[in-house]
Amino acid sequence: MTYLVKDECIKCKLMDCVEVCPVDCFYEGENMLVIDPDECIDCGVCEPECPVDAIVSDAAYDQEDKNKWLKINNKYSKLWPNITKKKEPPKDAEKYKSEKNKYDKYFSEKPGG
Repeated sequence: MTYLVKDECIKCKLMDCVEVCPVDCFYEGENMLVIDPDECIDCGVCEPECPVDAIVSDAAYDQEDKNKWLKINNKYSKLWPNITKKKEPPKDAEKYKSEKNKYDKYFSEKPGG
C-alpha cells in the first residue's frame, strides 16, 4: 500500500501535506505534487492534511484508477525536484479547488520550483 496524489491537486498545489511528511517523499511539478511510492512509508499523515482530498491510499482505488495515478506519481517523482517545505499556493488555487477532471485540461509535465 502507498499513498498517491491525484487529480484534485492540479492547479491547487496547497502543500499542507509536505510539512507533515516524515520521509520527504513529495515532488513538485509546475501545477501539482506527487508522492514517490517507493519512498512512501504508508503512515497516512499527509492524507488528512490535504484540504482538497487529493491524497488517498492506493487501496481506496479501483484497479484502473490506481494504475493511472500510481504510474503518474511514480514517473514524475523520478523527474521532478523533491520538496520538503510548504510554499505559497498558486494565486488562483481557490478558483480550481472544486473543479473536476483537471488532469486532461491542465496537467503539466514541467518540474516545479
